[in-house]
Amino acid sequence: MTSPIRRLTALRNLARSALSGPPALAFMPAAILAAFWFGGEGWLLTLALALPAVFAALGLFDGQPGAIAPPPPSTPEAAERALHQATRTGRRTACLLVEIDEFETQRNRLGSAGAAQVLTRMRQRLQGATRDGDHIAPLEPGRFAVVLAPMRHLDLETAIQLAGRLQARMEEPVSVDAQAIYLSCSVGFVLDSQLRAGTAQEMLGAATRALDVARAHGPSAIRAYAPDMAQGPETPDLLADELAQALENGQIAPWFQPQISTDTGQVSGVEALARWHHPQRGLIPPAEFLPALERSGQLERLGEVILYHALAALRGWDDNGIEVPLVAVNFAGDELRNPRLVDKIRWELDRFDLPPERLCIEVLETVVAASPDDMIARNINGLAALGCTIDLDDFGTGHASISSIRRFSVNRLKIDRSFVRKVDRDAEQQRMVAAILTMAERLGLDVLAEGVESAGEHAMLAQLGCSHVQGFGIARPMPPDRIAEWLRSHGARLAEPPRIGRGSG
Repeated sequence: MTSPIRRLTALRNLARSALSGPPALAFMPAAILAAFWFGGEGWLLTLALALPAVFAALGLFDGQPGAIAPPPPSTPEAAERALHQATRTGRRTACLLVEIDEFETQRNRLGSAGAAQVLTRMRQRLQGATRDGDHIAPLEPGRFAVVLAPMRHLDLETAIQLAGRLQARMEEPVSVDAQAIYLSCSVGFVLDSQLRAGTAQEMLGAATRALDVARAHGPSAIRAYAPDMAQGPETPDLLADELAQALENGQIAPWFQPQISTDTGQVSGVEALARWHHPQRGLIPPAEFLPALERSGQLERLGEVILYHALAALRGWDDNGIEVPLVAVNFAGDELRNPRLVDKIRWELDRFDLPPERLCIEVLETVVAASPDDMIARNINGLAALGCTIDLDDFGTGHASISSIRRFSVNRLKIDRSFVRKVDRDAEQQRMVAAILTMAERLGLDVLAEGVESAGEHAMLAQLGCSHVQGFGIARPMPPDRIAEWLRSHGARLAEPPRIGRGSG
């Protein structure tokens, strides 16, 4: 049997809820007017004196409007609370980490004030795309944590959809000083059902690992936490030894990405991009193993391996009647400092019976901009004199001067993808690309835009006068044995007459 005290407490709570909610505020003026209408000034006075007493008795004056609100919880505290509440209620929670891709580059480009505006806007967008009870907080410049308040239905598919929605909101253009800035972001997340210990530290660590994997596959990648991610990166020594073996036993080899002419649509070349076929982990992108190769001093050996396989593939295509005009190979600074580089390239070309014009040497703009090394200049100029094409890669990121471009005998500029992104929709991007094209034309240089991801970007670059394009919007990198099939398919598309009129869409 319920005790009188409990009944009184329940009634008190019910009264507090009724008198402090929005309905009470809505009907209070009507109640006052009715008291005056039916009882005159006496009832009005009684009601005016009774209401404060009732509010005080119910404890509605306990909260002080002028009191300072407690500070929001830290991300570990929010994660701990969400995990505890999820366990207690049988609901589910998750932690998502969202990071702006290459934020340091954007900060250098926009300046501190502009970067601060971007971060403020990004946080507002995350708050607008989530619920009131969800925890949103910056962790470090360019990275945000989202801890979801426990919910009834939260599985992997729901979390992926949420991550995609957050990513889409973050990647909408941001206006900074009347300029539209286009950013991409990567997302890593973990569900509480994937945790073993169920602690905040484990949750944040798992989300961080998922984000690391997303960044390695970025830009604009989303990755869910998986148990095998918990192993973490291998020690540098072990990874270096494994990479050395992979270089020698053929696990690391080039895949090829087509480059096409915007005038004719025909393939003008292919770029060789290193890929690691790991026996257990499958295909590993270069972002995951190139840093280890650089730390262990094996970039020059990688260059030798990629060059050999690229020229062998070019020779094989020729022998099979497959028309690929040239192959482009990236050369690192260590390779370019080799005093015998020109002789080695000449020997490799002779081995495969290929003319130098079929080989394009890609050199990072940062190498050209920062290098006073006479050996690098001598080798680049020697390769140009041999007949190789010299591409200045990632142009626009290394601040190379016009004099250095001429000093290094550059034939073609490769516009960095940061200038290509959304060029069909961003007038500022169009002006930047137009300025690069004008400079290149005055210097007698060809231009290739990399990172083209849409038909709109492709069309705008062609309209602006960019001679060549490359990117996922044209073709993804592929193994050499798939080039012939792709070329046949691409040629068939070029041969199709345009469809005009009803039903052409």
